[in-house]
Amino acid sequence: MLVKDYMTKHPLLVPPTMSIVEAQRFMGENSVRHLPVTEKGKRLLGLVTRQTLLLQPATLSSLNVWEITRFLSNLTVGDVMVKNVITAEKDSTIEEAACIMVENKIGCLPVLEDGVVIGIITEIDLLAQLMEMMATRVPGVRVTVRMPNHIGELAKLVSAISAQGWGILACGGVLSPKDPTKWVAVVKIRNVSKGEIVAALEKVEGQVILDVREA
Repeated sequence: MLVKDYMTKHPLLVPPTMSIVEAQRFMGENSVRHLPVTEKGKRLLGLVTRQTLLLQPATLSSLNVWEITRFLSNLTVGDVMVKNVITAEKDSTIEEAACIMVENKIGCLPVLEDGVVIGIITEIDLLAQLMEMMATRVPGVRVTVRMPNHIGELAKLVSAISAQGWGILACGGVLSPKDPTKWVAVVKIRNVSKGEIVAALEKVEGQVILDVREA
């Protein structure tokens, strides 16, 4: 799963000369929260977000209504854009993109190729992919199991499911946040009841069912 497969291709772009009033309207009309700012040839100059378009009250506190109108009409995207933009490459993995966003507390990454903007990947794109990875749109039973953090434990869980002739729609796992000696796995299974899953998986030695629900 690479950035190029999940990014928005040919994103909306704006020039640095666009007024911030027009940029705000442009964002609203197109339901977007991030706009790469480019020069000729779609080369990245900066990035505008809804947050960067918010002016500090102190900036306007000493102005009257006419001065505020004139000030805003003269302010351009180039005046408020983020200039040192963190970007991604199209062949990066989506988990690498997610890691960059989390570490830098940002909501998007313009995707460049030879300095040219070819796409943008956002936190919404990553959340949408998480939904797909966990088969959110497909009805089934979701079960969370805690197990020792040892080689072979996941295989025991999968074998118990396979022995019943069930198919796994989705599977994921993380280290237990409270106990790193344990691993927490989430599996989603279809065409089965909660009772049947509990009956089968509670027999797996050393593993504990934490949660089971229709999803």
